[in-house]
Amino acid sequence: MVVIGAGPAGLTAAYKLAQANEPAAVFESDDVVGGISRTVESEGWRFDIGGHRFFTKVPPVELFWHEVLPDEDFMLRPRMSRIYYGGRFYDYPLRAFNALGNLGVLEALLCVASYVWVRIRPPKDQTSFEGWTAARFGWRLYRTFFKTYTEKLWGVPASDIKADWAAQRIKNLSLGKAIWNALLPKRKQTAITSLIEEFQYPKLGPGMMWERCRDLVEAAGIPVSMRSPVVSIEHDGGEALAVVVDTPAGRQRVAASHVISSMPLSELVQAMNPPAPPEVLQAATELHYRDFLTVALVVPAERGFPDNWIYIHYPGVRVGRIQNFGSWSPYMVKDGRTCLGMEFFVFEGDDLWSMADADLVTLATKELAEIGLADVADVERGFVVRMRKAYPVYDELYSQAVDTIRSWLDREVRNVHPVGRNGMHRYNNQDHSMYTAMLTVENILTGSSHDVWSVNVEAEYHEETATKSQIGGSTGTGRDAPVIPRRAGTAVGSSSPARS
Repeated sequence: MVVIGAGPAGLTAAYKLAQANEPAAVFESDDVVGGISRTVESEGWRFDIGGHRFFTKVPPVELFWHEVLPDEDFMLRPRMSRIYYGGRFYDYPLRAFNALGNLGVLEALLCVASYVWVRIRPPKDQTSFEGWTAARFGWRLYRTFFKTYTEKLWGVPASDIKADWAAQRIKNLSLGKAIWNALLPKRKQTAITSLIEEFQYPKLGPGMMWERCRDLVEAAGIPVSMRSPVVSIEHDGGEALAVVVDTPAGRQRVAASHVISSMPLSELVQAMNPPAPPEVLQAATELHYRDFLTVALVVPAERGFPDNWIYIHYPGVRVGRIQNFGSWSPYMVKDGRTCLGMEFFVFEGDDLWSMADADLVTLATKELAEIGLADVADVERGFVVRMRKAYPVYDELYSQAVDTIRSWLDREVRNVHPVGRNGMHRYNNQDHSMYTAMLTVENILTGSSHDVWSVNVEAEYHEETATKSQIGGSTGTGRDAPVIPRRAGTAVGSSSPARS
């Protein structure tokens, strides 16, 4: 059996195959395991790419984590994320009195008046993220707390994003309801599900989990080959027969009874030999991705903050979010200093992605000072980490493209099994990517018929305490992402810059 990719999904599949004493081999194109869940280390500093809270509603995933790492390697960390705007911190999720109090009396009155106005004259078009959100919070609060960050994250105007995503993330909350709930005595409030207050975290970051998992997999006899991209998948008679890999030792052809693939779904299709038909290859080109880079800046520990990360809603800078790696784990920083991870949401090949590392460090330092979290002189040095295909993009064509690819795979290469975030082009968390791999291995080994593609979107926010959703239920088990319109002339992996 061949497993493509050594991220959470690929290594989970390999681990479950090892437990069943099934022969397999893992091939990873990168030189680091963990995918986006890796921990990057440089000069003794450790960086978590995007931030990974170890929290799950999936019991088999929880069990897996503690099989791989002993309990003493986990820390229980407080959950804290806030919004930073205009020199002030705002609670996240938003709380009406905290937000209005921080804004000041005059601005708070203007925000309330703006909300009253939209109750009288609601936006005509509420099918967009912009119209839907403004109708529930007023235009002033929308521009302050929703517009800028959303546009930084997805790289398109908020007016072009469909309202479905807002409904999923914000649900039925509005400014009026938030104030009403704040005023009512506690005993008269209906039960409101709250975000988790703490989570588990490996001492040395999420990569610690996947480095240990790799070691266990290899000790069980399943090799994990790094810097070994898959160049083609040979198939005939409705099944894959072999995988061709470029390894450091040269090109190899590896026979395969099954292929479990976490490589990007578009690249999987393009690797097929003989090639997929034109309509399937076209579908592969319709799958787009949002990329990501972190500039980690070393500063004195007192310049840190208690949050795991803060969301930057100030439109005058391009940074979208800032992590404090010392708040994730004190083992990731050293010498009375911390690292602040300045996170930029980008498209591969755009100006930020192509900027020299030294210039990115200069830009991040300038923006950190501009928003007032540190002075330029506080920054001792910086490190840059780029991550391709961090976010699968949900535009108006992606769903049909995925269905086209799935149907063809089911007919023509039945023993190729897409798993994981990019493997399925699904905006999943780490635990849900792992779960798709677990179910796939069970399907292969036992002949069961789990619908791996149902591990997708749940009715409740992914960090809320579950009260109704059940794993594997009709609502799915992942998290949602917005449907973004395709812009004319857009190439795969690129788009026009965000407007703010």
